[in-house]
Amino acid sequence: MTTNEQPRTQWRGRWGFLLAATGSAVGLGNIWKFPYITGEYGGGAFVLVYLACILAVGVPVMMTEIALGRRGRGSPIDAIRRLVSESGKGSAWSLLGWMAMLCGFLILSFYVVVAGWSFSYLWKMLSGGLAGSSVDDMAAIFVANNENPLNLGFWSTLVTVATMVIVGKGVQAGIEKSVDWMMPGLVIMLLALIGFGIFSGGFGDAVRFLFSFDAGSLSSEGMLTALGHAFFTLSLASGAILTYGSYLPAKASIARTTLSVAVADTVVALMAGLAIFPVIFANGMSPASGPGLIFMSLPLAFQAMPLGTLFGVLFFVMLSMAALTSSISMVEATISWLSDNKGISRRTASWSTGIVLWLVSTLAMLSFNLGADWTLAGKTFFDWLDYLTSRWMMPLGGLGMVLLAGFVLKHETFREELGLSPAWHALWLFMVRYVSPLGILVIFVDALGITRVQFGLHWPWLLAILVVMTLVGELASPRLRRTLSS
Repeated sequence: MTTNEQPRTQWRGRWGFLLAATGSAVGLGNIWKFPYITGEYGGGAFVLVYLACILAVGVPVMMTEIALGRRGRGSPIDAIRRLVSESGKGSAWSLLGWMAMLCGFLILSFYVVVAGWSFSYLWKMLSGGLAGSSVDDMAAIFVANNENPLNLGFWSTLVTVATMVIVGKGVQAGIEKSVDWMMPGLVIMLLALIGFGIFSGGFGDAVRFLFSFDAGSLSSEGMLTALGHAFFTLSLASGAILTYGSYLPAKASIARTTLSVAVADTVVALMAGLAIFPVIFANGMSPASGPGLIFMSLPLAFQAMPLGTLFGVLFFVMLSMAALTSSISMVEATISWLSDNKGISRRTASWSTGIVLWLVSTLAMLSFNLGADWTLAGKTFFDWLDYLTSRWMMPLGGLGMVLLAGFVLKHETFREELGLSPAWHALWLFMVRYVSPLGILVIFVDALGITRVQFGLHWPWLLAILVVMTLVGELASPRLRRTLSS
């Protein structure tokens, strides 16, 4: 087994990794986006397609990243470098590790600004700063919150400092200890909010919105949305899961752990829908409001309901915790690499990274106020960070990871790490070699705004055709299989 020169810190058990990885996956997008797109694209029909996409793309890629991390016992850069060296391949593949680490850092650079909204609104809910009589009033509060650089800068700085304090304490004392109470706390508050929603008068409408099986609403666009969300929701290709996997004990089952994270992520997202939409429907509001649902419609709805302030506070505490569990995962790859390679303590690595993160995130924060006119090709600095990471770095990084695992590294590496039966291992290998790459390729092309190919074929149908053709070729050409695996 490939290891560091010194023993690497590990999670105290599988439960610690499960909570940390689920915390990484459950972020702000899960709280509002997944419930909304579920209702928009067919309810239960969309959930079934989404779960199929999770199994076809999300789970195989996540298993691959965890196996790479545990085998390499290091940051994405170190783990991939060690494994390609072990397989006798070129060191250029370690560029995937660099891209993953940079991707996570850049995502966090604008994510702390968005996370700052959650903390800011928690304070506003506590202090009575969300008083308004209409959605327009709430929109004005939201705009004013962003147009004040001192206010927005304070809250994004608070998220940065809180993140660095947690990761600076280490894997067990910092990350694991924090998620041990934050994730259960998040679920408890979701349950409390669901209980509140049951008596709000809109619970039946929320259940129908989320779970009615309307296959007619599931268009090709909905299938693409399910595929894209299945990939992005699990924090793949950003260095987080690979680095967390490097702390996973050798005896823990990667397959069972990955499935548990995928199920937990989906369940929490659906619970969020059952917590949010009853309040929205009870007040006659539209669920199709995007971020405005959280920061405009929902605060207004809480004001109109008994005990609304109490449950509004609970909601924004939950939202803040979801943001924080995601932020600590995004920076861990950078901290791990610095502390392993630069001879500095973890605390020093954390605060050094925090200073750079604060500088970059400040530029992102200024995109909403003083720097709103600082644009390049019509995009602000914030927009460019989002565009480069979500449209390019994550899809290309994920594609590189599965191609590395499927065609480059020694198969013994994954047989030992995954510990699957021959039949299940063959299925994983087929998914990683063909189905997952094709799915990620579709995500990449769609993210660039190309949703159709010549003759009007939708990408999901093209994907199905390519999978069938690949399966036929795989079964019909043993010589090709031996060549690719050599």
